[in-house]
Amino acid sequence: MEIEFFEPAEAAALMRCTESWLRDGATSGRFPHACWGKGKIIFTSEHIMEIAKLSEILPGSSGSSLSASRPAAKERLIGTRSKVRLATAN
Repeated sequence: MEIEFFEPAEAAALMRCTESWLRDGATSGRFPHACWGKGKIIFTSEHIMEIAKLSEILPGSSGSSLSASRPAAKERLIGTRSKVRLATAN
């Protein structure tokens, strides 16, 4: 088993992106990641490869495959108000 584990700062340095971009993507559900303990975000080498693929823009496409395959933002619905919003959304 040869999986490496990276904290967000280490993964960001490896990917040459910002740590906040990775954290935002993970917490919004756009990027694969693992959570250890009390919500500590960890990326594996496999997660990093998947994030690179999700962020790839291919010739002839109008944007990234990430935006085409998933909604831009995920709304958290908590409590009784969420049931009302879900009922009115359908």
